[in-house]
Amino acid sequence: MIIDAHQHFWQLSQPFNYAWLRPPINRDFLPGDLLPHLRNTGVNKTIFVQTQHDLDETRWALGLADQFDFIAGVVGWVNLASPRCEDQMLEFRAHPKFVGVRHITQVEPDDDFIVRPDILRGLKVLEKHRVPFDLLFYVKHLKHAVTVARTVPALPLVIDHLAKPRIKDGSMDDWLPHLRAAAACPNVYCKLSGLVTEADWTNWKPSDLTPYVRAALDCFGAQRCMFGSDWPVCKLAASYAQVYQALNEALGPISADERAAIFGGTAIEFYGLNV
Repeated sequence: MIIDAHQHFWQLSQPFNYAWLRPPINRDFLPGDLLPHLRNTGVNKTIFVQTQHDLDETRWALGLADQFDFIAGVVGWVNLASPRCEDQMLEFRAHPKFVGVRHITQVEPDDDFIVRPDILRGLKVLEKHRVPFDLLFYVKHLKHAVTVARTVPALPLVIDHLAKPRIKDGSMDDWLPHLRAAAACPNVYCKLSGLVTEADWTNWKPSDLTPYVRAALDCFGAQRCMFGSDWPVCKLAASYAQVYQALNEALGPISADERAAIFGGTAIEFYGLNV
């Protein structure tokens, strides 16, 4: 069972904010567009991850998950700062394919957003119901992973895209110490995703990703690492097949058990997938 733990859909006719899209990804990307790539690479199931701070996008995505069996789970959005956070979460929790929550922390003007008292209260609601949370960080936010993990120690947390290290610059010094500190918290996992778009979009090669992938594997171990394509965002720099192959190359000679964890087992365990 191969699982892509991080992909998106969008439909420009929906009443959502797509102003951030740029060519060649500023068009509809729906399940029928993804299916050929899954068949080509042998990926069996995927997890949709939100792109909007909008409850209706989560409802829309759960509707797609009802129609397409390959969508194993939906990581949606609730307003963590709202007094109605728990009610919103319980609405979605009633759907068997609702598996987690994400907030696009990287766009918040307050770099300390994720450790604000009201946000931590919302995360404690997720912890109460064991609804996993995706941490979408830039490197500058990564220092907060430890604070969050210790505040909600029973909440499964996953760092999307390895917190977007500056691969194009070959920089690790501002990133690795904080990643290592986060990995010391047993409830923190990481996604080996979104890396090609942190490299040089036109001239990247798998070896550019290798130091970052190997560092993550060393810090977290395969049992806390999961593959994600970040399709269709990845199309800014690479095809779906290129992303999949690049990660395989960057991982190097790992055991069959490690590969099984990274390409499926970790996602099944983390999100509690029914596959």
